[in-house]
Amino acid sequence: MAQPTFVPITEADQVRSARRLSVPGAWVANRPGDLAGPGRPSGTRFGTPGPDQGFALALAHRFENRLELTDAESVEDVLLGGAVLASKRAGLLGRAPCIYDLEAAFELFGFLTASPPEELVAERRRLFRSVAHDYVAQRSLADAVPDAALVLKADELRSKPGEWRVLPADTSGGEPQTAGHSA
Repeated sequence: MAQPTFVPITEADQVRSARRLSVPGAWVANRPGDLAGPGRPSGTRFGTPGPDQGFALALAHRFENRLELTDAESVEDVLLGGAVLASKRAGLLGRAPCIYDLEAAFELFGFLTASPPEELVAERRRLFRSVAHDYVAQRSLADAVPDAALVLKADELRSKPGEWRVLPADTSGGEPQTAGHSA
């Protein structure tokens, strides 16, 4: 509040000038964790960032009664694995996970099909084993499915079950090869 000029004030109550900060100099990203360019790093075990990815796990539980599992498969592993794949799919599309991402993730491995191909069942058993309890297994599952297969619609995956399927792992450390769709 302004004070009239005729009102006496003590020296301690006088308004002091603000501290002036100097203009900062140029900044360069030269710390060890700084990214070199505008894009994000890519490759195995880097993940796919996206908003609200934890919501995929909540959505996965809506499929619990629809999953077609064999005796050797754990519902917990399949639900978490589906959520991981749905989160990656949503991140690739630049949005938060939705129910269609989960449907596509489960269709990738034939979990919503009554009789998927045996090769696909063997592959999904290997990839989904212990996913609910092992972070490395989760990352391996997400990296095993090529991005080109993840962005397909559930209807396309349902019409040709397992066609995108990952072929035996390449031991040279390169990207996995796919059958049916190019990566």
